[in-house]
Amino acid sequence: MRGGAQHLPFDLFSLQVFLAVCDTGTMAAAAGLLGLTQPAISQSIHEMERKLGVQLFDRAIRPIALTPSGTILRQRAETLMTEARQIMPLLQRSRHGYLPMLRVGLVDSVTRALSVKVVQVLSESAERIIVLSGLASAHATGLLTRQLDLLIGVDDITETGGLERRLILKEPYVLITRSGMSKPTLETLVKQQPFIRYSARSVTGMNVERYLRSLGLEPARGIEFDRPYGVSSAVASGLGWGITTPLCLLDADVSLKSIAVHALPPPGLTRSLTVISRHRELGPAPRELCSAAVHELRLRCQQQLGKTHPWIYQAMEFGSQAE
Repeated sequence: MRGGAQHLPFDLFSLQVFLAVCDTGTMAAAAGLLGLTQPAISQSIHEMERKLGVQLFDRAIRPIALTPSGTILRQRAETLMTEARQIMPLLQRSRHGYLPMLRVGLVDSVTRALSVKVVQVLSESAERIIVLSGLASAHATGLLTRQLDLLIGVDDITETGGLERRLILKEPYVLITRSGMSKPTLETLVKQQPFIRYSARSVTGMNVERYLRSLGLEPARGIEFDRPYGVSSAVASGLGWGITTPLCLLDADVSLKSIAVHALPPPGLTRSLTVISRHRELGPAPRELCSAAVHELRLRCQQQLGKTHPWIYQAMEFGSQAE
């Protein structure tokens, strides 16, 4: 049994008896409160003390008083019983697909675009919603350790089963330089300008490094950021060149007039954003969130890239809203 639960020295009924004695001050009063006999109450307390190996009550005092060990148990027992009493109402509500809490991880590049939409969609499925943004690698760990219930990000959890995946979109990485610069070769850029990197802590940073190495290029290390805004704003300021994605550009909220965007040379590089959740744990919530995210990002990209950079928008592959 997980966590050695079979060795616990008490159960919820024992805690209920213990708390009744604490509240009433006598075994007899506790028996009347719970509809039991006084010997049954006394036996339950003695059995708990035997299994715990400590004395819970000082019986020399009338009404009986808690020992230091008993005080500690009372504090924890009240919390456990409160949680236990909440289980039945929560289970009743869950019959209708309603959950007490959902914790969602958002990769940085969609935080501005999807934070509010996530809350709007999941408010129909959960009483409490916690939205956390940050690096995809941290969110992957959070999902696997059950600190997150679902995430929207780059799927790098490749060797783990028991997960549901729903594609939101697949987008190309693009080369960005300062505005007005005609498309240069990567070899020329590496020799003439600093490379504005994504941090190697990020999945984007690692992917870009692998892509450049595949072309035999290793730009000198200089400036690194772990957020889209840092890379895009540094390039817009003329500090160097970079490689990013359309969503990262939009999330950075840097004027596209200050940046020239070019396609990467073959073989190119893409990334996919996915809704990832544990298999069959959240009902329709992941599917509904994916559909809403596809709609929101498609509309956002169409409005902001469709006219100014149609080739980028046409290269983006969106998932199904009915998936």
